[in-house]
Amino acid sequence: MMPLKTKNLKYIIKYYVLGFCLFTTLFSFSQEIIEESVEVEAPKTSMVDTIQRVKIDGVAAVIGDFVILDSDIDKQFTQLEAGGISTEDITRCQLFGKLLEDKLYVHHAIQDSIEINDAEVRSYVDQQLEGFAEQIGSMEKLIAYYKKSSEKELRDEMFELNKNGKMASMMQQAIIEEIEVTPDEVRQFFNKIAEEERPQFGTEMRVAQIVVVPETTKAEVDKVIKRLNEFRADVIDNGASFTTKAVLYTEDPGSKRTGGKYTLNRKRPVMAKEFREVAFSLQEGEVSKPFKTDFGYHIIQLEKIRGQEFDIRHILLIPKVTPTAIKEAKEKLEKVRQSILDGEITFAEAAREASDEEETKFDGGQLRNPETQDYNFELTKMDPELYSQIQNLKDNEVSPVLKDQDRIHPVKFKILTVTARVDEHEANFAQDYLKIKALALQEKQLNAIEKWQEEKIMDTYIKINGELRSCDFNSNWFKIN
Repeated sequence: MMPLKTKNLKYIIKYYVLGFCLFTTLFSFSQEIIEESVEVEAPKTSMVDTIQRVKIDGVAAVIGDFVILDSDIDKQFTQLEAGGISTEDITRCQLFGKLLEDKLYVHHAIQDSIEINDAEVRSYVDQQLEGFAEQIGSMEKLIAYYKKSSEKELRDEMFELNKNGKMASMMQQAIIEEIEVTPDEVRQFFNKIAEEERPQFGTEMRVAQIVVVPETTKAEVDKVIKRLNEFRADVIDNGASFTTKAVLYTEDPGSKRTGGKYTLNRKRPVMAKEFREVAFSLQEGEVSKPFKTDFGYHIIQLEKIRGQEFDIRHILLIPKVTPTAIKEAKEKLEKVRQSILDGEITFAEAAREASDEEETKFDGGQLRNPETQDYNFELTKMDPELYSQIQNLKDNEVSPVLKDQDRIHPVKFKILTVTARVDEHEANFAQDYLKIKALALQEKQLNAIEKWQEEKIMDTYIKINGELRSCDFNSNWFKIN
C-alpha cells in the first residue's frame, strides 16, 4: 500500500512509483461487480439506495460497486511471486490495502465518467498475451498456468484487468495533472529538510556516443518493395487474406500473432507519423501501396473506421543488410575513432559530422536520461547494458567500436565516452536543483492524493469483513473521525 507520508525523503521516488504503478504489475482477477446476491446491508448514509444481500463467506470487502474476495488477496501473492518479486516483506494487510486503493480509484473514475478506449486495451492485451506465451512456451501452457478453461476466458479477464488498471491510472493522473511547483516552493521544500536527513545522490556520469548504421543497398530495398506489391496484388486481385499474409510474413513481432492488427486513434497518435498519414488516408477495405518508416517498409489494409478509431492491419518487411555494408560501417567508425584519438577532431565534432543518430548528434553525441530529461545518469539506475559498456572508461576515454542493435536497426556500431562524472554526494540545492524539484513535486502530488483519498473514502460505501478489520492501514478505511 502506498505510504502517504515518507520521513526519509531519499525514498520518495521509490514509494511514489510503487503506489502509482503496482496495480499494472499485479496480474489479479478481482473485477467482480456486486451481484444481487451479496448479503451486505448498506447504511442509510451510503450511496446504496436499497438493501442488497450477498454471501458473506469469502468477501473481504465491499467498496463502492466492487467486491474484493479473500482469494483476490491470495492471487496478489501468487502473481508477485510468478513475476519473480519477493513477498517476504509484504504483508496480507498491505496487499489488501492496495486492492482497496485500486477499487477506490476505479469506482470514482466511473463516477467521473472517465472513458477508456476498449479497442486500445484489447490491442494491448493481444501484445501482452503474445509476450507471456513466448516466455512460457505456448498459449496452451499460459492458459494452463493461470488455470483458465480457454484462451477466451483468459483474454476476457486480462481485458478487465487492464481496463480497470487504465481507469485507475487515469483517475490518479486527473488528481495530479495540474499540480506544479514554483522555484520558491522548491527552495522551501529543500530548506525544511534537516541536514542529517538530506538525500544522498549516487555517482553520476554524462555519456556521449557516436553511432554508425550500415546502409541498406538499393537492391535490397527494391526486393522488399516488390514483395510487398506482390502481397498487395494478391489481396486486391485474388481476394487473398491480408491477415494470413501478416501472420506468415510480417517482421513486426508486436503484431505478428494478431495478423498485423492495430487500432489507431486520431486524437492519440502512437505510431510513426508516416504510418498514421497513410492509414488515415485509406477507405475501408483499401490496401495501401508500400511506404517507408524508420522501422522498414509497410503496406496497410484499413478494416474499419469507428469514429476517431481506425482498425488496420499491416505487413512490415525490413531490407536485409549485406555483409559488405556491415563491414564498411565498422571501418568508417574505426576511422572516426582514430581521428579522435589522434586529436584531429573532438568527440563532439565527430558526432555532429559522422553520427547517424539524429537524437544525439546535434548535442555532440550526449545521451539524454529518459527519466529526468537531463544528461546525468546515476550509476545505480543506469541501464545495465550501457553500464557494462562504460564502467571501465576514464573521463574522456573513447571506447572500442561496439556492435549493437535496436528495434529499428538489427546491426549498428557505436563508440562511447564519459564526458563528465560527479561522485556520490549529499544533495546540493544549486547542483541538484532538478532532482530536488522532482522530489518537491512528488511530495506535493502525494499530499494531493492523500487529501483526495481522505475525502473520497468518506463519500464511498466501504465495508471490511473478518480478520482484515484488524489491519493497521495508512488510509482511513474504517472512517474513524
